Amino acid sequence: MIATIHPSTIKGTIQAPASKSSMQRACAAALVKTGTSIINNPGYSNDDRAALQVIQQLGATVQNENNRIIISSKGIHATTNEINCGESGLGIRMFTPLIALNNFPININGEGSLLQRPMQFFDAIFPDLNVQIKSNNGKLPIQVKGPLQPANITVDGHLSSQFLTGLLMAFSAAHAQNVTITVNDLKSKPYIDLTLKVMQHFCLKTPHNNHYESFYFDAASHNAAQNVVVEYTVEGDWSGAAFLLVAGAIAGNITVKGLDVDSVQADKAILQALMDAGAIMSIETQQIHIQQSSLSAFHFNATDCPDLFPPLVALAAYCKGTTVIEGIERLAHKESNRALTLQQEFAKLGVTIKLQDNLMLVEGGNEIKAANVSSHHDHRIAMACALAALKANGAVEINDAEAINKSYPDFYHHINELGAIVSLHH
Repeated sequence: MIATIHPSTIKGTIQAPASKSSMQRACAAALVKTGTSIINNPGYSNDDRAALQVIQQLGATVQNENNRIIISSKGIHATTNEINCGESGLGIRMFTPLIALNNFPININGEGSLLQRPMQFFDAIFPDLNVQIKSNNGKLPIQVKGPLQPANITVDGHLSSQFLTGLLMAFSAAHAQNVTITVNDLKSKPYIDLTLKVMQHFCLKTPHNNHYESFYFDAASHNAAQNVVVEYTVEGDWSGAAFLLVAGAIAGNITVKGLDVDSVQADKAILQALMDAGAIMSIETQQIHIQQSSLSAFHFNATDCPDLFPPLVALAAYCKGTTVIEGIERLAHKESNRALTLQQEFAKLGVTIKLQDNLMLVEGGNEIKAANVSSHHDHRIAMACALAALKANGAVEINDAEAINKSYPDFYHHINELGAIVSLHH
């Protein structure tokens, strides 16, 4: 699909999409917690759908009912020996340890760019947890055979916190007692905060967090609260809303509703970047108003929130001066190598991006050019290019524009509702 975005001014009120970080963790927690769980405000992105499919293949039943999902679980009992996590990086890394709780071989696969993302973590860790593993040189497909048995282990948190999320969920499901997961160089700590918060909400056994250096499961018995129906409301998504907020700063006068300003989501940090750039904002409990203003270059460390790079680059393109964003080492293993992809596609729009050590330097404030760009099948690249188009000197065509379905299927519809001139065609 090709999306053509014409220069536009946007205004109005929009509801933030549901957080797939929150939604997918809730699906996993509902599987681990035996009994009934109700998820309100569920997401319907491709990643969310993949998570629902996986928990059903692991024994849960799922019912859709009036913008809520009812999940019933009797524990983790796989009904198949073939499980596909779609294109979800969180899904593959979080569900694989849960899949490994089964005592027969299960093949785990994915789609698209997930097939090229590194999974060596499991090759290194699983043998210490009584799990047999066969992988494709550290990539998918992989085969695991458990059951996983919690033990004292040390893991590398440098590549992604998502592996740790999976281990924490699996250790809880396996009733871990007197064991510690030690973590070296953990990145994206806010995502672990979200994992622990969800585990607590679903009454799962939750470890003691020792300054993110280790996570200790004590000897207390596991209270699964089997007879308690847990209700969980999926938060508004700061990752998706970051694009709406930047759109407002570039070209609008809009209000975004449904965001929790007290959220532990890492991408809430977009507010700090917008403030640093001089955006005019009003932040209230359940809504944020933002409007177009004169923007200046800013310095921002995105190490703990690497998914913000694409909207930050779009914002920086409209900021006078050179913006510095730290943390590009976190971008190599996303849906695309995002540092290189952003550099390549924004060059077509007339924006110079330099990569220097762990820094991205964006030269902003010049006229954005009409161009034909590619998403590289990366949802966040597609959305970033759409933002840049809002005040370009002509139309911007985005190839493989359907990539947004991975996280924010309503994105083009939402910006169109706000007044952006968007045409979609095949």
